[in-house]
Amino acid sequence: MSIPEIDGLTQTRRLSEAESMAREHIAVTLDVPLSTVEVTIRTISVDDVAVSDEAAAIQRDRTEAARLNEEATARAERLAKALVEHAVPIRDIGTVLRVSHQRAHQLASHVANAS
Repeated sequence: MSIPEIDGLTQTRRLSEAESMAREHIAVTLDVPLSTVEVTIRTISVDDVAVSDEAAAIQRDRTEAARLNEEATARAERLAKALVEHAVPIRDIGTVLRVSHQRAHQLASHVANAS
């Protein structure tokens, strides 16, 4: 692991140890108390793979997926409500929404409870 601020290098077997290893290396190199050293890991790379960047992109994708899932659930609830109001059977609502009839029942019940 590179510590550019002090032109230092250190090694660790586990990523979970990186911060403490860097802090210890800095404290020893600068001859300062360990408690005064703060470390921020900016980049993690393995060969040509920017691990930090990829991990951040994955987290952004997961956040967006969660948002889209919430939006889709709200739309499904609205459609279930409209279909229930038109006396469409739960099994048919499940078919339309491409969910099990049990899930369709949950959506319809959620709509009924939310009203």
